[in-house]
Amino acid sequence: MSLAKWLPWVVLVALAAPAALAFKTPSRDEAVFSSPIPPQFQQKAVDEKNGTLSWRTLAQVATVKQRDRFVPQFSEAVLAFDNRPVRLQGFMMPLTAGDQHKTFLLSAQSPSCPFCLPGGPDSLVEVQARAPMRFGEEPVILAGRLQVLRNDPGGLYYRLVDATPVAAK
Repeated sequence: MSLAKWLPWVVLVALAAPAALAFKTPSRDEAVFSSPIPPQFQQKAVDEKNGTLSWRTLAQVATVKQRDRFVPQFSEAVLAFDNRPVRLQGFMMPLTAGDQHKTFLLSAQSPSCPFCLPGGPDSLVEVQARAPMRFGEEPVILAGRLQVLRNDPGGLYYRLVDATPVAAK
């Protein structure tokens, strides 16, 4: 056989081998609790302020199979905030067109596309505000009562009800 016929394949294997050898299979904990998006491609994360509930705390949830479906299994740290008043900082993601919104999503990361979710259900909170709020691209701090959703048909894990904006300190 001619060397010219096999040379492109040899070069391809030689170039791909270092990347294949560097691949690391995530552990079970990493696979359940870490973001599937590599850090270099993640959107800007919100700077957590003192006095706000940490998105890291809200991320302490695993997905488990229960009979014929998958459901969230929340950590004790998350369940401690169920139906409690909290302050949460994040980016507004309107669900409808317009300048003012009473129901919207709050995201831990800035949305990079109006049609794409910037993260999974552990980094999104449905917000039901007391009064319509003006949409902005900067992070907002909201106060309200957090509901941990164990069986939401839309797949969300959290809802903030009676939410009001809080001035940043």
